[in-house]
Amino acid sequence: MRADQQDIWDYCSAYSSDQSDLLLELERVSNLRTLAPQMISGPLQGRMLSFISHMIRPECILEIGTFTGYGTLCLAEGLSKNGSIYTIEVNQELKYISADFFTRSKFKNQIHAMEGDALKIVPTLQVHFDLVYIDAGKLNNWDYLQLVLPKIKTGGFIIIDNVLWSGKVLSPNDKVATKIHAFNQNVVEHPEIENVIIPIRDGMNILRKI
Repeated sequence: MRADQQDIWDYCSAYSSDQSDLLLELERVSNLRTLAPQMISGPLQGRMLSFISHMIRPECILEIGTFTGYGTLCLAEGLSKNGSIYTIEVNQELKYISADFFTRSKFKNQIHAMEGDALKIVPTLQVHFDLVYIDAGKLNNWDYLQLVLPKIKTGGFIIIDNVLWSGKVLSPNDKVATKIHAFNQNVVEHPEIENVIIPIRDGMNILRKI
């Protein structure tokens, strides 16, 4: 990120609503106890996820890629009164963090955390979603999308994170960047989807099922 871009990012963060004390603590714990703390959504993107969820007021959310649960808690803020969020994480070593913070949150009875491969778990879920957030293995984005499309309501939204891959999608020269660029291209050509890519943090591709 260029210095001027970082300045803009810092300005936006400074003049956006604060994260909760619980999220602030989770951010600190993620930085101290994980090898890749940059994987959490962070305050500005977290507020964006919360706002999107508040605008939709979903009854049911699916998150693929829990990590330490920061994004989960942000998305849960916008749930309808009796809504639920299902979140899937393949790395069981992170559960001790996410489970602790989920239990301490006011959404503890609305969060359903699952461990394992989302490609195997999603087909077993007998629910339909208003909002899906995909932030897991980037090479599987297209497979995840194909699985969730039949399970999302018409007019529902899907958010895919890291679709700019540090700008490498502009001139893809590695496997991941090439795969993400192909994913973005397939999305914009898909007849059942309309979308917009927002260059917040590492890029969010926001899709609506039409």
